[in-house]
Amino acid sequence: MSKYAIGLDYGTNSVRSVIVDTADGRELGSAVFNYPHGDMGVVIDPKDPNVARQHPADYLEGIEITITEALKQAGEGVAENVVGIGVDTTGSTPIPVDAAGEALALQNEFAENPNAMGWLWKDHTSYKEATEITEAAKAQHPEYLAKCGGTYSSEWFWAKLLKCARTDRAVFDAAASWVELADWIPAILTGTTALDRVKRCICAAGHKAMFNPAWGGYPAADFIASFDDGVLSNVRKSLPDTSVNISDTVGTLTAEWAEKLGLPAGIPVAGGAFDAHLGGVGSGIKPGTMVKVIGTSTCDLAVAPMGNELADIPGVCGVVPESILPGCHGIEAGQSAVGDIFNWFVHKVQPGGGVDHGQLNDEAANLKPGESGLLALDWNNGNRTILVDQQLTGLVMGLTLHSSPGEIFRALVEATAFGARMIRDRMAEYGVPIERVINCGGIAIKSPLLMQIYADVLNCPMLVSASEQTCALGSAMAGAVVGGVHPDFDAAVDAMTGIREKQYIPIPGNAAVYERLFVLYKRLHDLFGTEEYADNQFDVMKDLIAIREEQR
Repeated sequence: MSKYAIGLDYGTNSVRSVIVDTADGRELGSAVFNYPHGDMGVVIDPKDPNVARQHPADYLEGIEITITEALKQAGEGVAENVVGIGVDTTGSTPIPVDAAGEALALQNEFAENPNAMGWLWKDHTSYKEATEITEAAKAQHPEYLAKCGGTYSSEWFWAKLLKCARTDRAVFDAAASWVELADWIPAILTGTTALDRVKRCICAAGHKAMFNPAWGGYPAADFIASFDDGVLSNVRKSLPDTSVNISDTVGTLTAEWAEKLGLPAGIPVAGGAFDAHLGGVGSGIKPGTMVKVIGTSTCDLAVAPMGNELADIPGVCGVVPESILPGCHGIEAGQSAVGDIFNWFVHKVQPGGGVDHGQLNDEAANLKPGESGLLALDWNNGNRTILVDQQLTGLVMGLTLHSSPGEIFRALVEATAFGARMIRDRMAEYGVPIERVINCGGIAIKSPLLMQIYADVLNCPMLVSASEQTCALGSAMAGAVVGGVHPDFDAAVDAMTGIREKQYIPIPGNAAVYERLFVLYKRLHDLFGTEEYADNQFDVMKDLIAIREEQR
């Protein structure tokens, strides 16, 4: 009899559930719930563009609505044969909780207070705190920084907690601890939210909270106590010295949730992970294969066998054992904005005549590489990798009175491709060879223009995952493994993942032009993104014009 798994996928604006056949990854049912709070699910502050929070009530409502609807689509006989549940979420998205693990925002006192909600991954209010943590670690524990790329980010756990402690002590003091969303949802489903029972995943702890088995878990208590007279010490005391990965079971579905969802009680629930990481699993990640999860931002993922010696890689979001695949080091990098940049141009800048994505895409597709004479930097939401600086901003160089919306749009797409190449090259430079790239996410499926530009800029074939819901599929694969259908993730990948027939192969002439443009991009990257680079840039605009004239 067929066996099925459920994948719960918590994104930036919505949560999705999928029901898949564990034999082949075929999707039988899916449902999406858009978070009702805030602006497209994100609670913002018009006075501070760095604020991005989410209400935990939306997370809970989304479980019941999406799973019950997905089961209804899947049909009779499916619910009673579900063998496992996996969960992926955004991150770092820590939630302040009480001793029982209840989110403070679910209590009347804090229900409308954004500081008591989940601090979404793209909340950058703690950029000053991140700098302080970086400088302190350089002086006291450089090994912490070595495993997270050399710089601690404002998108990450400890910086957000320190910011809350400094700006809202009522919330901070009411919190017995903070729990990552990736850990909170599995704990909710299994009734293990109490602080002595909740299990912390290596994915969130290792990449965002300086956890590593090499030094016994989370950062040393004296290091955490060095900030603001030990304000973070109680949180540090609440954290365990161990972690789980996606092959571990955190518990089983409670009778209460089973009744709500129409499922049998006792179904095993896998350890959580970040959406992009499980998107890598759902795309078939393995050593030598980079997976690019392309959405509002990107996450670039690679793995290397733990038996191999691996250098620390400056500028990435961490090198963490078993954070993506059990038995492998997980390497995370990414760009803070990709789809968000395109949406910004269409919806905020609003080119004349009501131009939409499709029209801009068509105009951009009719241009040759370099024909516009434009060159952009992809830092509209800061730089996640390799500079790790959220205070960087976007740029478009080469604008004239004749520059068109389509030309600017193509330059923005090219900028994200150049940023992607910086990441690929950095990994290769430090001993992580990338033999092929698998792309997933809606943009990878819907934009042949972007995929071809990426192939040309990286001078490497671009493959696209067969699944349209790779993050949710990866979560379901974790459910299949903890449910005992597949013995390990190698078997699950072979059975449940695939690649689309359409592949994007580099066009030699385009790749040659982009090689020249990439040299100019890297000069701008180093000029504005580093303190050491001081060479004269007089010829950059002239070279762009020369390339433009050649291409025309």
